[in-house]
Order: sequence, then structure tokens, then C-alpha cells
Amino acid sequence: MAFIRGILDRFILVAGIVSAGCVPSFIAQYRQRVGGRLDQALLDIEPFNKIANQFHHGNLPELIRHHLASTDATFRSEGAALQAMIESVEQLRLALRALDTDLFNQLIYMITRADLQTARAAWEIFSPSFALTPESIVFAAVIGTLVWTIFMLAMNIFSRLVSLLSAR
Repeated sequence: MAFIRGILDRFILVAGIVSAGCVPSFIAQYRQRVGGRLDQALLDIEPFNKIANQFHHGNLPELIRHHLASTDATFRSEGAALQAMIESVEQLRLALRALDTDLFNQLIYMITRADLQTARAAWEIFSPSFALTPESIVFAAVIGTLVWTIFMLAMNIFSRLVSLLSAR
């Protein structure tokens, strides 16, 4: 039994380290997806920038106000859609700024503020990889060791409970 437990605890340690080591690559792939969404949103807004340059002295907010002030419902709806695109661009820029930091702060961002739809889309095409940066290696070692320690504590508690119950 001790042999199996020894193999199992080493397996948990290695699996924890490898799994944790893949977290930085998921964050990088999430960041790439956010960047791609920002690039596409900017391309979608570009024709409106040209219209703003032509008719509103390059002032996109003025173009949006012009749309929103129209008596034509379709035109007002276009203004609202354009405003939503502008807000989306700003949110994507903020997300990229938040992800342009150290791994710890990226992880905090992912846990607290990541867009779930974007995270799901990134997960669907996630290609696990193990980054060999010092920060990623330390992260993997710390998280893997933490998982292993929790496993060892649980195994010790379980063993003691079994010993107590069998002693009765």
C-alpha cells in the first residue's frame, strides 16, 4: 500500500506542476483573443471614422450624437450600435492594459474580471503549453507543490481516520 501511495503522491505532484505550468499559456491565449477582438472592432469602426472625417471634422462622438438625435428610428439604432462598438473597444483596451502586467496580476484579473464568453472561446481552442520563463516556472512549482501538500494532508487525515476506526 505504501508503494502505491508513493507513486500516487508523485503523480499528483507532477500533474499539479504541469497543470499549473499551463495556466500562463492559457492567459496568453486569452490575451491574444482579446487583442484579436480589439483589432476586429477597430476595423468595424473605421468606415464610421471616415464618415466622421468627411462630415463631422473627424469627431466620432459628434457623428454618434447626430445619429442618436435623428428622427429616423433606423438611424438612431445605428447610432446606438456605433456607441456600443466604441464602448466595446474601450473595454477591450482596458482588458489588454490589465493583462499587460506580471503573472500574478494577470491571474487576479482572470479570476475577478475576465470576460467569461471570451474565456470559454479561448478554452475551446486552448493548446496547452508550458512556458519556460522564470515567472512561469516558479508559479508552476508553487501551485503544484500546494496541490501536492493538500493531497498529502488529505491522505494523512484519511489514514489516521482509518487507523482510528480499525482500532475500535
